[in-house]
Formats: sequence, structure tokens, C-alpha cells
Amino acid sequence: MNKVPLTIAGAEKLRAELQHLKAVDRPNVIAAIAEARSYGDLSENAEYDAAKERQAFVEGRIKEVEGKLSNAQIIDPALLDADGRCVFGSTVDIEDQDSGELVTYQIVGEDEADIKECKISVNSPIARALIGKYAGDIAQVQAPGGLREYEILEVRYE
Repeated sequence: MNKVPLTIAGAEKLRAELQHLKAVDRPNVIAAIAEARSYGDLSENAEYDAAKERQAFVEGRIKEVEGKLSNAQIIDPALLDADGRCVFGSTVDIEDQDSGELVTYQIVGEDEADIKECKISVNSPIARALIGKYAGDIAQVQAPGGLREYEILEVRYE
């Protein structure tokens, strides 16, 4: 399996999710299955079917998170030395060349991406356009509305 790039915060978030799945969700599902079984006939027991479906989801998510953590390549942005280049983990200030809008993004792994926190996936079109560029460069992004250009104002490793 391929390495999964994660920041330290992203790895901690996944570990916390895994802990919650194992310590809270799994026991809750087991209790729900036991309760549904007590209702009798399982062939027409909607509660039992729902609980088994939830169990399958929880167990699948546990395996997925464990797999990602076992293949994680944890990167500390503060320790990066990319000579001002935009790389995974870096925080980038950009300016939309058309609207003049200023935006700051941190390039993170897929599981960490959250646009509300200004964290974009390394696989997103904008991150792919920014990677390898320096402050002062122009990044062209093919957006649904057409080609967009962003000037990179600053690249930080924090």
C-alpha cells in the first residue's frame, strides 16, 4: 500500500477517531445488537438489521483508519526545509489575480482536509498547482468556471 502523508495534527486526529471507534462506537453497537436480539425473531427485526449494518460500518472504518495509520508518513511542517518552495505541510498565502481576494491554505493529507479550517488536500487541483512553486510565482488552476490564476505571496512552514 502507498504511504499516506499526514501532518502530526492529522495523525493525532486519526488516532483519536480510532480510539473513539474502539472504545465507544464498537461497544454501543454490540449493546444494540444484544438488545435487538432480545426482541425475538431476527428475520423481521429492523433494529437487528440496522445494528448489524452499523457494526459493519464501524468495523470497516476501524480497518480503514488502522491501515492509514500503519502506512502513514508523518510530516512535521515546522521541520521542513524546502527553501521557500510550496510542499506538503506548508502554509501558503495566495492572491486571486482576477478578484484580488487573499486566501491562506495549508496543504495537508486527504483525511485532514477541511476548507473551513483553510486546509486543502494535497490531491486537490489548487494544491497540485501550488506544489513546487515559490513566493512570487503564478499558479494556474483549472477550475469548473475556467482557468484561475493565483499569485503566491508567501510560503511558511509552521
